[in-house]
Amino acid sequence: MELWLAVLLSVVLGFAVSFGLGFAVIPWLHKLNFGQTILDIGPSWHKKKQGTPTMGGILFIAGLAVSLTAVLVTDHLRGGSLLTWGSDKPRDVIYVKVFGGLLMAAAFGFIGFIDDYIKVIKKRNLGLTELQKTAMQCLVIVAYLFTLYKSGVNYTFIPYYGVWENSAVFWVVGVVALYCTVNAVNFLDGVDGLCTSVTMVACVAFSVCAVLMKCAGLSVVCSALFGALAGYLIWNWNPSRVMMGDMGSLFLGGLVCAFSYALDAPWLILSVGVVYVLEFGSDIIQIAYVKTHHGKRLFKMAPLHHHYEMSGWSEKKICRVFSIVGAVGGAAAIALAWFGRTM
Repeated sequence: MELWLAVLLSVVLGFAVSFGLGFAVIPWLHKLNFGQTILDIGPSWHKKKQGTPTMGGILFIAGLAVSLTAVLVTDHLRGGSLLTWGSDKPRDVIYVKVFGGLLMAAAFGFIGFIDDYIKVIKKRNLGLTELQKTAMQCLVIVAYLFTLYKSGVNYTFIPYYGVWENSAVFWVVGVVALYCTVNAVNFLDGVDGLCTSVTMVACVAFSVCAVLMKCAGLSVVCSALFGALAGYLIWNWNPSRVMMGDMGSLFLGGLVCAFSYALDAPWLILSVGVVYVLEFGSDIIQIAYVKTHHGKRLFKMAPLHHHYEMSGWSEKKICRVFSIVGAVGGAAAIALAWFGRTM
C-alpha cells in the first residue's frame, strides 16, 4: 500500500470510529454514572463540569486501535510492509519500537483506568495515591526501556552530530523524560479540548519528522492517532460532553514518548511537546516559589493553563493559543530534523 494512501485511510478510519463511538459510549457512561468529580482547589467555574462523563479516552484509543489494525492488516495481505517503509534499520528493531511503544501507552492507559475507576466509585477526585501511581508508572517505564535496550537500542540521534551511544545516559534520561512527559500530558486535561488539540498538533509534527528521519512508517501511527483525536475533539470541545480522564491522558503521554523513541530522538519531546514542558515546568516552579517565598505565588494558579484561566482567558482561547505554541515548537523540531541530519 502506498504511504500516502495508508496515512489518509488511517486518519479517516480513526476519525470515523472515534466520533461514531461517541453516540453510544457517552450515553453509556452517563447511564453508569461515570461522572467527573471536580477538585475544590480548581477554578470555581469548573464546578459546572461536575458530572460530565469521564473515561472518554476509550473513544480515541478504540479509534487508533481499529484504524491501525485495519490499515496494517490490509497492507500485510497485499504484501506490503508499511512500518519499515523508507527505513534502513532492521525490521525487528522497528517492530520493537512501534509495538513496544503502543504496549507501553496501553499500560499507562490501564494505570489511568484504575485511577479513574477509583475516583468514580468513591465519588471524589482522589484515586491512586501518588506513591502507587509513581511506582506503577516507573515499572512500565523500566520494562519499556529494558525492551529497547535488549534490542540494541541504547543510542540517541543528536542533530548535527549523529548517533550517540551511551547506556548510562540512555537509562537516566529515559526514566526522567518518560516519567515527566507522561505526567505533563496528564496536566493538560484540565480545560475542554486542550490536551486533545495540543496532541493533535504534536501528531502532525511527529509524522513529518518521521518521514524526514527515514522512519516514514511511524507516520501511519501518528496519522491514526490524529484522526482518532479529531473525532474525539468534536465531543470534547468546549462545552465538553465527555472528558478523557487519566486513562486517556496517560495513554497519550505514553504515545508521545513512544513516537520520540521510535525516532531515536527523545529530545524531540522538548520541542514538539513544548506545551507539555511549559505545563510541567510551571507546576514545579510554582511549588518551589511558594516554598521559598513564604506562601506567595508566582502564577495565579498552576499548571500554566489555569493561570491564564484566572487571568480571564476563555477555554477556547487557551486551546487556540497553546496549539499555536505547540505548532511553533513542532516546526522547530521539523527544522532540526531536516537541517540537523548527518549525510
